[in-house]
Amino acid sequence: MNRETQNVLLLFVGGAIIRISVDGAYLRYVKSWMQPGLLAAGGLLVLLSLVSIWREVLSRRSRPSVDGHDHGPRVAWLLLLPVFAIFLVAPPALGSYAASRAPAKVTQPASDFPPLPAGDPVHSTLTDFAVRAIWDHGRSLAGRRITMTGFVSPRRGGGFYLTRMVLICCAADAQPIRVTVRGAGQPYPTDSWVTVVGTYAGVERATKDEQVPVLGAESVVPISQPSQPYES
Repeated sequence: MNRETQNVLLLFVGGAIIRISVDGAYLRYVKSWMQPGLLAAGGLLVLLSLVSIWREVLSRRSRPSVDGHDHGPRVAWLLLLPVFAIFLVAPPALGSYAASRAPAKVTQPASDFPPLPAGDPVHSTLTDFAVRAIWDHGRSLAGRRITMTGFVSPRRGGGFYLTRMVLICCAADAQPIRVTVRGAGQPYPTDSWVTVVGTYAGVERATKDEQVPVLGAESVVPISQPSQPYES
């Protein structure tokens, strides 16, 4: 691989980073606040590659032609693999398989629980619902109709888990948040996305180390996967 080819490869890598940052595909890998940094990194790679290509062209014009070319390590061609993967393959967001690989995590809040906002039903994230259900024993959820969105993951014993993956930094460290949905009626396909309206119905122990809040469903509506599949 000569220097010109290396510079072109660098251009492709920078272009791929810019592409996923613009079309929203980066949300399948990292959190939304990282978009400016990705755009800056992609733009810098593109700029450096263009400057290097231009300098190489000027250098070749100013020196006599000689036999042979400068070569870098052949392993550098492997950098094309993630570029092709980004342009040709769109990996799905983490789903029920990833959620089943680790117990759900709920972090204890550092302050008292404020009242839920106005609205009927009130929109809630799975994380907020789970924290209020487990650490506040559902007191701030009592008497309120809640609507939440997530994907379906299987549950032994009937019903299903409404699930979202929570990113700490990127998809590699994602952890599931699950809410048991009861009274949904018909079964729903695993990994399909739904919006559920219901009321707090207690907490169950899924495993020795995991408690899962329960939502008594009033309605379940299938939807398309949202552009941001992860919770912050």
